[in-house]
Amino acid sequence: MRHEPTTVQEARRRVTELIRDASICLLTTTAVDGRLVTRPMALVAADFDGDLWFFTWADSAKIRQIRVNPQINVGFSGQRQHAWVSMAGTAQEGWDRERAERLWHPRLTTWFPDGPDSPGLTLIKVHAGSAEYWEAGENRQVSY
Repeated sequence: MRHEPTTVQEARRRVTELIRDASICLLTTTAVDGRLVTRPMALVAADFDGDLWFFTWADSAKIRQIRVNPQINVGFSGQRQHAWVSMAGTAQEGWDRERAERLWHPRLTTWFPDGPDSPGLTLIKVHAGSAEYWEAGENRQVSY
């Protein structure tokens, strides 16, 4: 049985371990009419330093929604560890060629066939304001 994390650094380290186990997450934004909209996204940077990065199309609905209301939630389910992570924070869109090249992973070619040169490609940066995680068998939730 895991012990309760005693520091923010311990909790952050555990969140990083858990999100590495889940390469796909669910990103929730708010539509203009107030509805919550959730879609799967591939996580490209799993070193959790407070920011998460995603590739997407600049003309996508999620980008329009983030521009109107940057409050988001990202959910992860780690199947091997039977754990779940939920992060709430703010998102912003912006293209940075150097960062895109550093973050690029070959599996993204499925969605963006021209790689970082795909026309209309952009990045979403999610800055987490809070995170919670649950682990099967622990019967507890950890928030930080």
